[in-house]
Amino acid sequence: MNIDNLLRDNIRNLKAYSSARDEYKDITNDMVFIDANENPFETDVNRYTDPQQTKVKERLSELKRISVNQILLGNGSDEVLDLIFRAFCEPNTDKIITLPPTYGMYSVLAELNAVGNIEIPLDYDFQPNKDKILRRTNAHTKVLFLCSPNNPTANSFKAKHIERLIEDFQGIVVIDEAYIDFSKQESWLNRLNDFPNLIVTQTLSKAYGLAGIRLGACYASEEIIGVLNKIKPPYNVNQLTQDKALERLNALEKVYKSDANFLLVKVDDADKRYKQLIEKGMVVRNRTNQPLCENCLRFTIGTQQENEKLIKTLKELS
Repeated sequence: MNIDNLLRDNIRNLKAYSSARDEYKDITNDMVFIDANENPFETDVNRYTDPQQTKVKERLSELKRISVNQILLGNGSDEVLDLIFRAFCEPNTDKIITLPPTYGMYSVLAELNAVGNIEIPLDYDFQPNKDKILRRTNAHTKVLFLCSPNNPTANSFKAKHIERLIEDFQGIVVIDEAYIDFSKQESWLNRLNDFPNLIVTQTLSKAYGLAGIRLGACYASEEIIGVLNKIKPPYNVNQLTQDKALERLNALEKVYKSDANFLLVKVDDADKRYKQLIEKGMVVRNRTNQPLCENCLRFTIGTQQENEKLIKTLKELS
């Protein structure tokens, strides 16, 4: 599939805005910056932020095992979704397909961008009607939105249904994985490089408990991410959001599935985190020297009060 053929003509020919921090990226403490008309008096937020959110992307790249060049961050997932509309859907001409009942912002964004919305309801098992979806497609159905796990039905779509739709839909397929962290199903990030027309969106609002910082993530091919980067606002994710996201992403890397009264948790630096927890009055087990358990801590499930104290303490680690 040639993604370039799906783009709006004006987007294909657009020359992106170049900010001061796009033009000079080697930001070090001993440099004097008098290039961006900023307030020179240090307040921690007097400078323009990194427009590419490099540190956050690098951390997400490690966690998700996705190239930095395949990640776009937005002011919440809604900004990411809006960028997809603006890149691929010609107003008053193109259409999207949504599968109600589903997330309401798809239809709101369609109206906002003057894009038609073809609604094809889920079947009685809350699964996509593949044949009906594909019958309703033509040259102007540019984007198919699949919310899996779905809101409000809470179920995940069957992988075989999704795979067929990605393969046969002649446009962009967006899989909204806002709730993937609660699901036993495998994320479609693991298949991202198999499908040039696939976009996966995720968020820090749900499982990470960071709805207030407004940070959404988009994963796709380098080609698609390059297009979305070209049209996003230059400083769309503020410095406070980037800092807060790094605080929550730095310590915990993976919580392994448990059939026991304890959790094995992979962290960035087990020795460091173990000492920090001891200083906070929390005694856990450092298992980093065990085979296959590098940088792993073991947490026994305690009382509700003890569990809440552990979670609060982990959130405060830096």
